[in-house]
Amino acid sequence: MMVSALIERELSAETFPIRHGVFVAVVGPSGAGKDTVIGYARTLFADESRLEFVRRVITRPSDAASEDHDTLADAAFVEAEADGAFAISWEAHGLRYGLPADVDWSVANGHVAVANVSRAIIPTLRERYANLAIVEITASPDVLAERLAMRGRESRGEVLARLARSANVTLSGPGVTSIDNSGQREVAGERFAELLRKAMAFSDMSGMI
Repeated sequence: MMVSALIERELSAETFPIRHGVFVAVVGPSGAGKDTVIGYARTLFADESRLEFVRRVITRPSDAASEDHDTLADAAFVEAEADGAFAISWEAHGLRYGLPADVDWSVANGHVAVANVSRAIIPTLRERYANLAIVEITASPDVLAERLAMRGRESRGEVLARLARSANVTLSGPGVTSIDNSGQREVAGERFAELLRKAMAFSDMSGMI
C-alpha cells in the first residue's frame, strides 16, 4: 500500500475538491450497457494519454460476461480500504466496489478519469472533485429486462425488484447528461465520446489557468 500512501502525501497540499482534471462518473441501472459504452470509448481513444479508464476493484470474481476488473475477497477489501488503497469505495447489491487511490493523482494532474460508479456516491464525488461530469446511461424498461435476463445472474423476481428500484432513482444537480442506449451501441458510444472530448478540452483549459 506504499503507492497509495505516497499519493496521499503528494495530495496533502491539495485542497479538496481536487481540481485541474475532470472526473467522469458513468451511472445508470443494471442492463443499461454502461460497460459497453465505456468499452466503445476505450477502443476509440486507445492512444489518448489524457484519458484514464479506471479499473475497479470488486469483491466478485471476473468472468467473460462482466467487466474486466480486479478482484479482492471481502476481508482483503476491508483491509485495503483501511490502508487508503481507494479514492472512493461503496457497497451495492451485496458487493464492495473501490476506485484505486491513484485516480486522485490523475485528476489533480489534469487528466480525465472515467469510471462506472453507483448513483449513491454522487454527493461524495461532488465534494471530492471540482470538475465532475455525470453521464447517465439509460435504456427502455423492456430492453433493461431483456438484458438482465440474458445475464442469468438473478431470478425473475430479483430482476423485477432491481428494475423497480432503478425506476425510483432520479438524478439532479449540475453536470448531468443522459444517453439512451436502447439501440445500437455506436449511437450511444459516439454521444459519450463527444462528452469525453469536451471534458478533455475543459481539462486543457483548466490547466492553463
